[in-house]
Amino acid sequence: MADKRHMCLRGLIILCALLSGISGVDDNQVFCSSGEDVRLSCNNALSGCTSTTWNYSNHSETVELIAEGIKTDTERHERLSLGSDCSLNIKKVTKEDCGLYTCRQYVNKQQQGTDAHVYLHVLHVSSSSSQSEIRSGSSVTLSCQLYYNYDLFTCDSLVGFEGLEVIWVNQAGVNLQTDSRFQISFSSEQCLSSLTTTLLNEDHNREWRCQVKHRNQLKTSATYTVKYQTPTETKTPSPVTISKSPAAPTQPASVDSTLIPVSSSTSEKKSSQTTAAASTKQVSLSVIWIAVAAALAVLITAVILWVIRRKRAGVYSEFTDITTDKSLKISDLKYLEIGISFSFITEIC
Repeated sequence: MADKRHMCLRGLIILCALLSGISGVDDNQVFCSSGEDVRLSCNNALSGCTSTTWNYSNHSETVELIAEGIKTDTERHERLSLGSDCSLNIKKVTKEDCGLYTCRQYVNKQQQGTDAHVYLHVLHVSSSSSQSEIRSGSSVTLSCQLYYNYDLFTCDSLVGFEGLEVIWVNQAGVNLQTDSRFQISFSSEQCLSSLTTTLLNEDHNREWRCQVKHRNQLKTSATYTVKYQTPTETKTPSPVTISKSPAAPTQPASVDSTLIPVSSSTSEKKSSQTTAAASTKQVSLSVIWIAVAAALAVLITAVILWVIRRKRAGVYSEFTDITTDKSLKISDLKYLEIGISFSFITEIC
């Protein structure tokens, strides 16, 4: 019984807000995508902001974020700041930030005026596949969900009374619902739009956007970019490597046909350099051998000449001594000269 009363009361509150538009509820609905920065205005702020207090409510839980101009929430402390006009600034919004934000003014502990309400709705896109599973030929499902305050709104009421739309478009802004390649479904219970498709080669770096329209006005969008993993090979393969694995799946055939001549020319260049170096080494050895042989020839010649001179000097000395002997005949001298010549030849040989 209590649950029925609670449901009826919540329905009456929503209906009154939608039909009467009190407190400018339409103007105080803010839409943003997760990861963005958002600014929530305070319409009842007093000068100086020292009297401003911001509270956050969602799922029957209320948290004080800023009290009299000073940040008090420790969980969101780094992402919160107070603007010069007392607006609340939130950096890098998450889906958990959706809900009701209330701006109040206190002077001497007494509340001044009425509350200013801001309803924050956060759009979030996710993929059912991990990055390593994203490849051509695989099936992928993308989820685009609008997170809102479930205690104050229902997706049915937002769609039925507020004219809310959650749609998928391509880079040109064309609704993907009209393309048979994509299977798109929408759940009004979760405000979730799902897109399922099989990836193609040309989908690499392609963007699909999930848009939220409120009364035919674009409020926010979240983009999903298809990213295929790049090949891990960075080195140019040699012909030997390619012959061992000629059909490597990570390399297209056109790439292989380009790389093989480069590797071959490199090998030929190295081979010619090695041949030239060997030829140069052989020439150097030949020159050295020639120089050594010439030096030995000169040395041997010099030794022979030196021996001849020594021998000749000794023989002529004896011949002189003999010729001084007056007792020898002329014929004996001739025989002696022939003997000396014969001894020279024998010594040389």
